[in-house]
Amino acid sequence: MTPTLLDTVEAVDKVFLYIFGISLVLFLLITGVMVAFAIRFHHSRHPHPKDVPSTCLWLEITWTLIPTLIVMSMFWYGWQGYLSLVNVPPDAFPIQAVARQWSWSFVYPSGRTSPKLVVPAEQPVRIDIVSEDVLHSLYIPAFRIKKDAVPGMTTHVWFRAPQTGSFDLFCTEYCGLAHASMITSVEVLSAADFKTWLQTPQLAAGAGKGRQLLEQYGCLACHSLDGGTRIGPSFAKLAEGEKRPLAEGPDKSVTVSRDYLERSILDPGNEIVQGFSAVMPSYRDKIGEQDLQAIIDFLLQPDKDAAAGEPRP
Repeated sequence: MTPTLLDTVEAVDKVFLYIFGISLVLFLLITGVMVAFAIRFHHSRHPHPKDVPSTCLWLEITWTLIPTLIVMSMFWYGWQGYLSLVNVPPDAFPIQAVARQWSWSFVYPSGRTSPKLVVPAEQPVRIDIVSEDVLHSLYIPAFRIKKDAVPGMTTHVWFRAPQTGSFDLFCTEYCGLAHASMITSVEVLSAADFKTWLQTPQLAAGAGKGRQLLEQYGCLACHSLDGGTRIGPSFAKLAEGEKRPLAEGPDKSVTVSRDYLERSILDPGNEIVQGFSAVMPSYRDKIGEQDLQAIIDFLLQPDKDAAAGEPRP
């Protein structure tokens, strides 16, 4: 049983099935013995108690030795599975996962970013996980991996997808109000398709660039482009000169402008739109001036939902 030859699914499933099998056998055995004893030693058959020996050496050795061997075998299988999870194959493709409230962003060695985890099939992938704010946890049930994203340190997991397809990716550590919305997917492509996707240049200007940046910084996890209700105000029909009511009171409002949008991104806790809460973190130290202006240009586009975005896998 060589740890590096086991995929994460094999490593976890073998241990789970082994422990579950032993537990099932013990459950049936203990239940069967309990029922048999209840019948055999029923009061109607044995109305008077019998003398019981004070000790039985072979029985004491048996019920000590067998559980010890069972527990040690569970430990051995668990340890082998653990080694498979932590020993990353040397040919694993490196990707960085960036967690933030409340979205994921994946950064590739070429500098390309994606809101979805795009990986090649049948090749090991190493995910280095970082957090920009609070504690998160990356969980991909299809590949049996889960790892915390801890502020101030880098953690990692690896897996190998045996076939193409789309699989769920969740955050499983409560990280704030929109924790349940911190969901994306793993898109597994063939080796050829992944190479093509990786080499396809991302948009560098125009509305497509603005949408790409919204995805990269996780804005679309809380704000919709089509008027849908999310944790933050929708970007739909956001136009210069529009009046937006504020949470301060019915007579308080703000006029949409470039300055207002810039303030809302850098200091989001000041002018809260009516019906929403001050939960958005500041991007003052997270976003460059060029990206900030590109996002504002996009937000002031008349038809943002139809604007071109980057090619999807």
